[in-house]
Amino acid sequence: MNLKKYLVRALHRLQKGPGYTYKELLVWYCDNTNTHGPKRIIKEGPKKKLIWFFLTLLFASLVFWQWGILINTYLSYNVTSSLSIGFKTMKFPAVTICNANPFKYSEVKPLLKELDRLIEAALERILQPGNASQDPSPPLDLQLWNQIPLVLIDEHDKDNPVILDIFETNQTAVGNGTARGSETSKKYKLAVKLCSHQGSDNCTYRNFSSAAQAVTEWYILQSTSILSRVPLHDRIRMGYQAEDMILACLYGAEPCNYKNFTQIYHPDHGNCYIFNWGMDEEALNSSNPGAEFGLKLILDISQQDYIPYLSSAAGARLMLHQQKSFPFLKDQGIYAMAGTETSIGVLVDELEQMGYPYSDCTMNGSDVPVRNLYSQYNTSYSIQACLRSCFQNHMVEICGCGHYMFPLPEGVNYCNNEDNPGWAYCYSSLRSSIKQRQICIDSCKETCNDTQYKMTISMADWPSEASEDWIFHILSYERDMSTNVTLDRNGIIKLNIYFQEYNYRTISESAATTIVWLLSSLGGQFGFWMGGSVLCLIEFGEIIIDSLWITVINVISWCKGLKQRRARARYPDAPPTVSELVEAHTNLGFQHEPSGAVPGAEALPPEPGTPPPNYDSLRVQPLDTLGPDSDAD
Repeated sequence: MNLKKYLVRALHRLQKGPGYTYKELLVWYCDNTNTHGPKRIIKEGPKKKLIWFFLTLLFASLVFWQWGILINTYLSYNVTSSLSIGFKTMKFPAVTICNANPFKYSEVKPLLKELDRLIEAALERILQPGNASQDPSPPLDLQLWNQIPLVLIDEHDKDNPVILDIFETNQTAVGNGTARGSETSKKYKLAVKLCSHQGSDNCTYRNFSSAAQAVTEWYILQSTSILSRVPLHDRIRMGYQAEDMILACLYGAEPCNYKNFTQIYHPDHGNCYIFNWGMDEEALNSSNPGAEFGLKLILDISQQDYIPYLSSAAGARLMLHQQKSFPFLKDQGIYAMAGTETSIGVLVDELEQMGYPYSDCTMNGSDVPVRNLYSQYNTSYSIQACLRSCFQNHMVEICGCGHYMFPLPEGVNYCNNEDNPGWAYCYSSLRSSIKQRQICIDSCKETCNDTQYKMTISMADWPSEASEDWIFHILSYERDMSTNVTLDRNGIIKLNIYFQEYNYRTISESAATTIVWLLSSLGGQFGFWMGGSVLCLIEFGEIIIDSLWITVINVISWCKGLKQRRARARYPDAPPTVSELVEAHTNLGFQHEPSGAVPGAEALPPEPGTPPPNYDSLRVQPLDTLGPDSDAD
């Protein structure tokens, strides 16, 4: 059986009713489908047939249009947010306490001695140019100054400003310019000069509206270069120790001390101490809401030992965060002022976002292409850690060294003026680059689940004038074992941290559209406009399959016809029929001519002993014994 016959029979078995042409198949479909419109097209008269054809086409177009809108809405993956309020016993947050000043000035002063002399001489020349000493003793380290100098910018002519180096400027000119009055003195701006390398003309100037800001920024850059060369254990030693800073601790009704805190080194604030971090022990639960069941601390910040040009704010820096998360106090911390009792009431918000494809958040940071440099602390992923890690990676790649304020990748050193003369210029350019910030923002992702602590802060003077005498005596004796008062109001802080209530809010996301919603909406539109159902779609699929079968049959027939036409073109004479072959073989009007005989010569009789010719091989079979594929015409 040839392929065409097999396909025809297979098509006949698959569907009963339609013929083997597209027209017959379409008529059969319209007559048998459960969709309402097509039946009327073939059963009505010519005029109504045209009307029903138009209506069916119109409503089918509306169905496909509505389907496109519904599918596009589903693929947009919109979410809805819901707010729920619960009540339960909650884990007390991790509390990080730092001093606003990173190092004790008495410990770090030998390292910053030359830097302090430079800034004092510069301020003297700026504020009192006429009285500035010409030859300070001992001489100033101008090599340190020239690496990152402070300059005056004369803006009398805004189109052609004049750059004046403080230690190379004619004092008379500066003095005259500064003493002309408030209007003229405002023409001079203090700026930090940053060059790609010392002596280079490729420089930029960081201008500041106030000289106080310029001095602080200059001092931070210079001290960063100096401290980056100090080993970590020495930096920890120069910071504030827990036993000196934490004077008293009480959690609920249980006493605690500095040993209940975990020490970490924070580049911005030096030694920091974390209560209830949950790294080595289980996190503590709060037994009840209210100030009596929270954490109470008394801190000594030793303000008299602050670095004068590095820390302009005095107090304690603190932050509430989740367990096993790194505290980014510069972004999310708050200050507690000295000489006050600060009460912090806490409310908890739990955020639950849906992941891909509904949002671009991450569960644990494993799908973020940025290497998390804060993983060395064994902390969980956060977008702040990702952004800082991304910046540090770019800093290492472009500048060849890492910034002192961020963790280092392996095999990389911190930037300093000795080994990397142009690091400050590179750092400033990178920090002000919008492109770099956008790359990091696009690379980092927010966490899908997060806990936020909303704080209500209130303050009061502490201790009161009536009680400060005995309180300072007791605290001084407990810390220094001295009967003399070694503490004062400028260094003492009292903190109360507690849950305001056990009610917590959960803000969660859910899918606005689901696959169930999509299927029901698609079916509703199809049923409303066409009166159809899922079975109608199956019927439509069936007609498509039948059309494909007919197409295959037509293609095979066309190929076979093409082959036959090529064969007839190659052999123009028709081949002999069976009857002609029979007639030719039964008619013995020809003789066998031996090899070498001359055509037309008289045939010789056979030699004696030669067997007669065998004609059985020419016997023709009867027609009824031929196969079904024989071509008997």
